[in-house]
Amino acid sequence: MVTSSFDYFAPTTLDEATSLLSRYRGEAKVLAGGHSLIPMMKLRLAEPGILVDIGQIDGLSYIREDGDGVSIGSMTTYREMATSSVIQSRYPLLADASSKVADLQVRNRGTIGGSLAHSDPAGDIPAVVLAIGGSVVARTRRSSREIAIDRFQVDLLTTALHDNEIITEIKLPSLAAGTGTAYSKFHNPASHYAITGVAAVVTISGGVCTEARVAVTGAGDKATRARRTERILRGKELTPAVIRRAAERAAAEVEDTLNEDIHATAEYRVHMTQVHAVKAIEAAVAAAG
Repeated sequence: MVTSSFDYFAPTTLDEATSLLSRYRGEAKVLAGGHSLIPMMKLRLAEPGILVDIGQIDGLSYIREDGDGVSIGSMTTYREMATSSVIQSRYPLLADASSKVADLQVRNRGTIGGSLAHSDPAGDIPAVVLAIGGSVVARTRRSSREIAIDRFQVDLLTTALHDNEIITEIKLPSLAAGTGTAYSKFHNPASHYAITGVAAVVTISGGVCTEARVAVTGAGDKATRARRTERILRGKELTPAVIRRAAERAAAEVEDTLNEDIHATAEYRVHMTQVHAVKAIEAAVAAAG
């Protein structure tokens, strides 16, 4: 299909881009890599009157160690994250998930900021960043703010971003000693979107789990923390029996919003979420040593 008509702007500075969003507030959409927005426009699922292409703005693509954590520019591509030695060593699940997004062409153009802003319910990166923790930096023409990642994903294709804000940076915290991470997904063979996927970040000290963050994608209407799973893991020795019991609750937070389509029934998504929760948690425990 063909998109509806729109006006196109390609600002070269962040000030210019945020001014355009303020001027056309409610009408404008930000174009980053374009691999989510353009297909939606072709299907007339999105019909913005204004496109603000931020691909010409310098300074939004970087990965740098910043104090105890790592800061990632919003226009950093999947490929840059997958091949970054910093990401590979500090957040291997993010490098792994980035290497599994779609195909090479998408990984070369798609961005972390675009993925988070789009908030696709089957996206890999929103769940992985949610499991790691941290915050999203958003800027308007006059100010900027940090949004905790736990409050960022709101609903289907909906985030806490205001329509005059642009994501400029993602801040990830340093992971504690004894932390292991892993991402496991059952993907659509054509699109590589997650039919279900689970990201796990587990910290072990003295043989006991002291902290756990587990996030699920593909099963519900947005990336969601599996908090009941986390509670079962914390304070326990992570034996196979404990991991299996925790994994059984991995889809509990999305029971009211389970996806069901030609690819999988709701019941099948629940089952595969449990399967991949076991895989992700076991791999994270092994990585924690």
